Amino acid sequence: MTYETILFETQDDVAIVTLNRPERLNAWTNQMNRDIVDAVRRANDDPAIGAIVVTGAGRGFCAGADIKDTFAARIDGDASGPPTTNWVTFMRGSKPIIAAVNGAAVGVGVTLMLPFDVLVASEQARFGLAFVKMGVVPELASSHFLVQRVGFSHASEMCLTGKLYSAAEAHERGLVNHVVPHEELMPKAMELAREIAANPSLQLGMVKRLLTENGSETDLELVMKREGELLNEAYASAEHQEAVSAFLEKRAPDFRGVAGES
Repeated sequence: MTYETILFETQDDVAIVTLNRPERLNAWTNQMNRDIVDAVRRANDDPAIGAIVVTGAGRGFCAGADIKDTFAARIDGDASGPPTTNWVTFMRGSKPIIAAVNGAAVGVGVTLMLPFDVLVASEQARFGLAFVKMGVVPELASSHFLVQRVGFSHASEMCLTGKLYSAAEAHERGLVNHVVPHEELMPKAMELAREIAANPSLQLGMVKRLLTENGSETDLELVMKREGELLNEAYASAEHQEAVSAFLEKRAPDFRGVAGES
């Protein structure tokens, strides 16, 4: 399938989605939203894929919303709005996703990746929550996920100033997991993706669900109830049985071979 605003490819058990409007620093459009959702859904539906990497073509990762496609269109009376897919719910329910941030990530360029699982940045990356400078406010549950990732004080400064932060500053604040030289960005992201993809998809989904539901939960009884329910389901799975057998037989587990049997 050919997309208008992204590239999609697979390498072994990893799907790679590349934002592909380099002449506009991959500025976000409604079509890009639709394209990414479709590509991620394709990866989710492919049993051979275990993880997804999202990156940008050219110098930027995503330089924010395309002003003409979003803000100007809205002011001019275009009420069509963005696609109705719930981005956060969709991404938290997806196979593990890694952002490989190759350049500037501003506004929605940051908030689109906050529900992802692992963020890796090139030393050339820059991060900005510049909503206030456009007379708007953060979206995509970023006022929740940003606080979770960096804490209230850093989130406050980043959103209230709207300033750009270097990759090193973003890493220091806990926004990104790793910062690497630019030429090592995709190799590092692919290394992490393959390490994750080697694990059983069923249990990866369970872990994501628990982190999503329990990350801000204060009722510890409810936290343990959710864990216990999924743990019982995991104990009965073919993937767990394969892991135990592989350990006893001193071999690597073959989770793909048992997928679908549980």
